[in-house]
Amino acid sequence: MVEAIDAHVHLWTDDRKRYPRNPGERDSPPPRFAPEDFLAHAHPAGVARAVLVQMSFYRFDNSYMLDCMRAHPRVFSGIGIVDSLAANPQRAMKELRDKGVRGFRIVPGDTPRTWLEAPGMRKMWQCGAELGLAICPLIGPDAIVSIDRMCESYPDTRVVIDHIARIGIDGQIRDSDIRFLCGLAKHRSVHVKISAFYALGLKRSPYRDLEHLILRVFENFGPRRLMWGSDCPFQLQNGHEYKSSIALVREGLPFLSLEDREWVLAKTAQTIFFATEGPG
Repeated sequence: MVEAIDAHVHLWTDDRKRYPRNPGERDSPPPRFAPEDFLAHAHPAGVARAVLVQMSFYRFDNSYMLDCMRAHPRVFSGIGIVDSLAANPQRAMKELRDKGVRGFRIVPGDTPRTWLEAPGMRKMWQCGAELGLAICPLIGPDAIVSIDRMCESYPDTRVVIDHIARIGIDGQIRDSDIRFLCGLAKHRSVHVKISAFYALGLKRSPYRDLEHLILRVFENFGPRRLMWGSDCPFQLQNGHEYKSSIALVREGLPFLSLEDREWVLAKTAQTIFFATEGPG
């Protein structure tokens, strides 16, 4: 069995005094999801490491994620959040890079076609290219065109698209959306997370309705530009199970060879987010 890396995990604590949350941010159940809570699900499923994604209600204070990484060396890597509207966001990126962060989440908000035009955002993409740091957009299909433009301008910037660009989040997996996403494969530095199955399509285990979508993405990007992620702990809500998410990649998807599964389940994420170790 491939010892997997979960490329998309959120952690948070109920210690709000030491790790305050941004005022006005909506709470997410459960009250806490700490490293030991995650590993209790991950280890029985053959998952040894994970890429932590900064939780939104901490905003630009990445302290809790960094403390989890320090407490579990070589187990966790990180995707941080910095202020893209700041005059010099690259400074924060460099500081976080020195603490083990290897990627940075960006979101379009209410302006999916213009959000990447801010000077600070361009500085982030340039910094990513210079330092080998990934830009990780949480987008829907409507923002793919803007990502395409930025990839044209910054061809050396690693890009990791979250959750298959959330195609099918409304229950409809549209061929036009798949074509838009697969069009990004022409940019050699674009990668895609095969993740958050619980939120896509029928939203029902064993998630076999997503097979055609994943096949199309696989045919265009290949296994070395795909990585699996659970989106834990949200994967655990409403009757969904952690093991069901990884089972689709490990035991389903008949078009994947053993080597393909090794890349999707571990080697791609290792190459990008555990960079000092190499692809193995």
